Amino acid sequence: MKHLTWVLLPVLCLLLIVGCSRASTLQPADASLVSLLSEPDPGAYEQALLPNNIEFPRNLGEHPGFQTEWWYYTGIVATADGRQFGYQFTIFRRALSPLPEFEATLDQLDETSEWRTNQLYLAHFTISDIANSEFYKAERFSRGSLGLAGAQSVPYRVWLEDWQVFETGPETVRITAVTDDMALDVTLRQTIPPVLHGDGGLSQKGPEVGNASYYYSIVQQATEGTVTIRGEQFAVTGLSWKDHEYSTSVLSQGAIGWDWFSLQFDNGTALMLFQIRNEDGSIEPFSSGSFIDTDGSVTPLSHEQWQLTVLDTWTSPDSGATYPAGWHLTIPELGLDLTGQPLMPNQELTVSTVYWEGAVGFEGILGDTAVRAQGYVEMTGYAGSMEGRL
Repeated sequence: MKHLTWVLLPVLCLLLIVGCSRASTLQPADASLVSLLSEPDPGAYEQALLPNNIEFPRNLGEHPGFQTEWWYYTGIVATADGRQFGYQFTIFRRALSPLPEFEATLDQLDETSEWRTNQLYLAHFTISDIANSEFYKAERFSRGSLGLAGAQSVPYRVWLEDWQVFETGPETVRITAVTDDMALDVTLRQTIPPVLHGDGGLSQKGPEVGNASYYYSIVQQATEGTVTIRGEQFAVTGLSWKDHEYSTSVLSQGAIGWDWFSLQFDNGTALMLFQIRNEDGSIEPFSSGSFIDTDGSVTPLSHEQWQLTVLDTWTSPDSGATYPAGWHLTIPELGLDLTGQPLMPNQELTVSTVYWEGAVGFEGILGDTAVRAQGYVEMTGYAGSMEGRL
C-alpha cells in the first residue's frame, strides 16, 4: 500500500517553466503545500488493469505513463553489541501531465529546453535511533531531467541527485544518502525472489475500474553497512524490505487514510497487510495483504481474514495527531497471533505532509511456533483526511 506523493505548487512552477532558476532541490518551507493527487483524469494516464503484467528486470525502473510511482526501502539494523536503528529511504515519481500530452507539446515547440519535464521526483529519508529515541528526517525534491533524478531498469538505479539506490551485482543493491545529521550506506542482498501482491501483482484499492496499482516486494534482504548519526559511524547488519508500486489511482469516496504493515519474522517468513480506513469507522473491503513463506510463495489475504485491535495510542507534540501505538493482530487461518508496538513512539514525519512511518516489533505465535518480527508501519490520515489521494 505505499505511498503518498504530495508536492508544492510553487516548486512545480520553478521546476517546469522554461528559463526558470536551476535550483533543483527545494525544501517544503519554501512554499505552501498543494496536493496534486486529487481528482486525476485516469483516462489520460496508464492504469493498472491486468494481472501478471510485471516482468523482471523490465519493471524495476520507471513507468512515466502512470501518474504515481515509488521505490520504498525500510530496514532495521543493529551494531554487534545490539544497538538498533531503523531507516526509511523512499523515492517517489509524480507525472504532472499524461505522457502523450507532454510529448505532443514538445513536438509543437520550435525550441525545447533540456530542463523541460513532466516528471517530478521527491525523496524521504529517515533514521530512527532507537537507543536514544531520536528521529531524523529529511526530504528533497528535483525534476526528472538533466540526470538530476530518475530511475532505470538495467542496470537498476533510482536516484535523486546524490541520494540513490543502485545495483552492485546480481540481486544486490546499495543505498547511499547523506544529510548534515545522518547518513546511510548499506548493501542489500536478495534472499527470496520478488513477490507479487494481489492478483498477480495487481493490487486493487477500491471498486472502481483502474483503482489499483502494480505492486511487488522484495523481503528478507540481508543488509550490512554503516549508519552515521551526527558524525558518529556505526557498522550494522540486519534485514531490509523493498516495495515498488505504480498506479493512477485515488482513495475511494469516504476513505480517509490507511495503516500499512510490513513484518519480517525470525523464521524467514514475512507479512504485508494494509487496511484503508473510512470516515464512518469501517474498513474498505478491498484492503488486503500477503503472507510470504521462506521460498517466496504467497498466501493472499483479504481483510476479513485478520483482526487488528489497537491497544495503545500516542499523540504527537508537533502535529497534535493521535496514532495507534500498540496492536494485537490475529490471522486464524495462518495460526498467527501477534502483539506489537513501535520501537520508539515518535517516528512522525512532519515534512511536506504529515504521517507516521516507523520501526516496530511484534512477538507471538505462528502455528505452533513462537516467533518474533520486526518491520515498519505506515499510518496516514490521522493528521488530516487523505480522501481523494493515494
